[in-house]
Amino acid sequence: MSANTDKKPQEAAVTPKKPGGMGLGGMKLSGLLKTQAAAEESALKELDLTLIDEDPHQPRLEDNPGFRPEMIAEIGATIKARGVKQPISVRENPDKPGHYIINDGARRYRGSKWAHRTTIRAIVDNDFVPDDQVVANIQREGHTAREIAKLIDQRLASGMKKGEIAKRWGKSPAYITQHAALLNLPPVIAQAFDSGRIADITLVNELLTAHKDKPQEVADWLADENQEITRGSVKLLREFLDEGTERDPHTIDAFNGKTDAEHDDDEGGEGGEDGAGDGGKKTPKEADHTKIKKAIVQVEINGDLCRLIQTKRPTETGLAWFKNEISGEEFEADLTTAKMVALVEG
Repeated sequence: MSANTDKKPQEAAVTPKKPGGMGLGGMKLSGLLKTQAAAEESALKELDLTLIDEDPHQPRLEDNPGFRPEMIAEIGATIKARGVKQPISVRENPDKPGHYIINDGARRYRGSKWAHRTTIRAIVDNDFVPDDQVVANIQREGHTAREIAKLIDQRLASGMKKGEIAKRWGKSPAYITQHAALLNLPPVIAQAFDSGRIADITLVNELLTAHKDKPQEVADWLADENQEITRGSVKLLREFLDEGTERDPHTIDAFNGKTDAEHDDDEGGEGGEDGAGDGGKKTPKEADHTKIKKAIVQVEINGDLCRLIQTKRPTETGLAWFKNEISGEEFEADLTTAKMVALVEG
């Protein structure tokens, strides 16, 4: 009888599984999410309103429309009914231990006081700089043009360049240039702007452009307190001023029944009515109103009205030079970003 040769089958070697392609095999995402949630929870606090102060350097001025009593009352009514759904942002007050300064949320803070709340949800963020607040307000359109101009002035005074401000705020250079123009307005335009008669930055720059050529006419126009200042009225003003500057020589004068060209010939010629003499009376040439003497191509880039500079060579194919119609700034841009809006006579 042969020896018992039965053997237990060998167990197959177990090959450990390799981690996933992104190296996350041994990582528990649920743990990461819990850690992140815990960190956020630790930063979120229910703070007593008496421990919170508004930032004395708040970029919004006190006369900002968002601070009007009726606006705060509207926010307060919502908070009274539903509470503060979006926590405010605060930082620790270095001068008052245990107290905080508002980074973002002054209106929610005022609304909570209006609603007679005693506490408010807040996130403590000590890594907060003034430009963070500016960017947040600009994105919500919470700043007036005058406030933005003041903020630009502060940064220019600190040594920052316009391009750096634009990059930090996420705005175009033209946006910064237009608002910076508010810092040096002629008195007549500044008065209308400061009094609130003009709130639209585009209108301010339109009037500024017109004032450079016709200061007295613009001053007289603004002197009429009953004059509405709208995009339509300013457009009509500029058209009127342009027509006065570039009057068609073939326009008939309502008083003497002659065109400007005929009037000039009458005064400048040496001959009589029969055309005798060196001056001789010339027959005015009829103007061809189907032709454009000098074409100006107007385009829109990032919401700004610009004109194509056809006499300046671009640095490469696909680019072109443009001039901002409001600020006068010249810049090079991709042609695909320009939307043609008008072809006018220069």
